[in-house]
Amino acid sequence: MKNIISSIFIVFLLISCDSSKEKKENIVNDTEKKDLQVPNFSGGNAYQFVQTQVDFGPRVPNTESHAETEKYLISQLETLGAKVKTQKFKADTYDGEVWNLTNIIGSIQPDQKKRILLAAHWDTRKIADKDNERKDEPIDGANDGASGVGVILEILNAIQKAENKPNVGIDVIFFDGEDNGEPQGLARRDASKTWWCLGSQYWSKNKHIPGYSAYYGILLDMVGGIDAQFHKEGHSMKYAPSIVDKVWNTADQIGYGRYFINNQVASITDDHYFVNEIGKIPMIDIIAHDPTSMDFFPDFHHTHKDNMDIISQETLKAVGQTLLQVIYEEQ
Repeated sequence: MKNIISSIFIVFLLISCDSSKEKKENIVNDTEKKDLQVPNFSGGNAYQFVQTQVDFGPRVPNTESHAETEKYLISQLETLGAKVKTQKFKADTYDGEVWNLTNIIGSIQPDQKKRILLAAHWDTRKIADKDNERKDEPIDGANDGASGVGVILEILNAIQKAENKPNVGIDVIFFDGEDNGEPQGLARRDASKTWWCLGSQYWSKNKHIPGYSAYYGILLDMVGGIDAQFHKEGHSMKYAPSIVDKVWNTADQIGYGRYFINNQVASITDDHYFVNEIGKIPMIDIIAHDPTSMDFFPDFHHTHKDNMDIISQETLKAVGQTLLQVIYEEQ
């Protein structure tokens, strides 16, 4: 009987020790989060980064506006402390053109082994195929293109100004040639290849550093619209559900839950699909969704409504501050 009692007492002590250890670890983790000094993300600065891109004109490949924007983005990345590389390549388009494209890649804190990949596309669509007028003219792409780039530039700006740096390295890719897939209703569709996302397809097969990988990636697409909603996109949930939950939970915890909706929706062919499928890096997509739309997207999508009138500093702030929090919580 004494042996039994002794055994029970020892087990009790072990459980108590484990419980105390767990409580101690939780207290330490909570303290670390409270002491975490996450830099402020400026919605105004991000807005200006978007405005500057739009002021160049539509960033359609093989145009002067595209070339001037390329110079600007490279200069901005360098100013913000990134080491910059470019990938120059040619790509056929669905309508028989050959485009000269450039993926723009920047890295900060290159000595950090653990790396986070942030991405957006920087080109704009050369037609407004969902509009009722001026269908053959290119769109401004204030949200579809410039907003994601603007948020990433301000994230780097905030980190550069901060005294404390994150414990991870950050790589940035501005993908080119994302937005020239076949228009809706095209009579003769060529299904031999995917004509969207030309830059991410190329990079995923030809990484800027052989064997490059990242802990995870986050793609930003249409992240600046007024009262935007970001639902949990299908491919993101298939390839990287834990990263989706991390970002959405963080947004909710810091007060931006009204933008990040806890609801899974359809899968979208976007740059993250090729980074996941070919590049083998788990990447999620933060992308605007309209639950009332017949084709997933808000009504500005691929129309001339996609201009600075729909860009919100508050939405840019919600996305950028959430991602800064996620980055700084990485250990």
